[in-house]
Amino acid sequence: MTDRSARRRPPAWDATPAVATDAEGTLGGGLAPTPEPDLVQLLTPEGERVDHDTYSVDLTTDQYRQLYRDLVLVRRIDAEAIALQRQGELGIWASLLGQEAAQIGSGRALEKDDYVFPTYREHGVAWCRDVDPLHLLGLFRGVNLGGWDPNEKNFHLYTIVIGAQTLHATGYAMGVQRDGAESAVIAYFGDGAISQGDVNESFIWASVYNAPVVFLCQNNQWAISEPVERQSRIPLYQRARGFGFPGVRVDGNDVLAVYAVTKAALQDAREGNGPALIEAYTYRMGAHTTTDDPTRYRIADEVEAWKLKDPIARYRRFLEQNGHADESYFTSIDQESDEVAARLRKGCRELPDPAPLSLFDNAYAEPHVLLDEERAQFAAYLDSFAGADDGHGGHASTEG
Repeated sequence: MTDRSARRRPPAWDATPAVATDAEGTLGGGLAPTPEPDLVQLLTPEGERVDHDTYSVDLTTDQYRQLYRDLVLVRRIDAEAIALQRQGELGIWASLLGQEAAQIGSGRALEKDDYVFPTYREHGVAWCRDVDPLHLLGLFRGVNLGGWDPNEKNFHLYTIVIGAQTLHATGYAMGVQRDGAESAVIAYFGDGAISQGDVNESFIWASVYNAPVVFLCQNNQWAISEPVERQSRIPLYQRARGFGFPGVRVDGNDVLAVYAVTKAALQDAREGNGPALIEAYTYRMGAHTTTDDPTRYRIADEVEAWKLKDPIARYRRFLEQNGHADESYFTSIDQESDEVAARLRKGCRELPDPAPLSLFDNAYAEPHVLLDEERAQFAAYLDSFAGADDGHGGHASTEG
């Protein structure tokens, strides 16, 4: 069994950052931002394969095709969810448009026994863990809290509190370490969350206890309306070094590069070499959520520039140039995406509303006096509507 408490060795994939200097080459006292470092990249924006000194991916044609299918179907699920929200079927939706490669690449790098702690935007990772997209819609429709079994899927329920899941992931990883299990934990968060106290505390605990956890920051450039420059004066991945573990920046729109980097980091964690921070450098093509208007704080030229780096178009060109897929394959995936969208649309509208009093179910494992009192008070409140005309010729119902 691996001794996870042993002193960690520097992993081969560690990207050592340069020290910022001033014009004379001395340490910069003015805290001037360092130049943007190169990204780990295996595909150019034009879809051409490039070599990297540390990372490589050698998949079968079927595996290459599977990644494309994942990317397309997840984007279609996202588009359908936005449409459903606009039609009043969902209360809100957090889009992943533009971040598909960061999620699919990392999600497919996971082993079966690895455990995931997501935010509220990891629809692509959920797809990779076989979570039914209808469960995601149920959460945003307000009829359940997610609906999937985290222990079955090794995919935790969505976390709405910004950054809180990194502490959960670190604690879980420490448990994995003490159990002697040969698995790793991964925590997802955005660039805005890296400024949260919870995230920085999780970095400390993970580093000091050498926990087998990978922190994956999807730097989509905007924390709602605040640009990433308001979060850090240095590239985000370099923050890991201050906590004593390695960090690396990967092209988040390159599904193969994200796959390779995440796979290496997770394997390093399993082997007892401690935590790591991956900064997936990507872009949020849409709004923060369906309640947001990004045109109020970012310019159209920026969005257009990132469209040229679209992860799906890039990957499709790679498949075409290397003979992994032809037009008939792409057509079949488009047809499948139509079928997935139709199933989601129908399934969403048929999701049953929960009975109001079920709110109190499973809150505690054992009977709880205060909870019983609150249930009784809420039941009395609902009963007060019994027989009242609801304005439409009917009566209010307590059955949801």
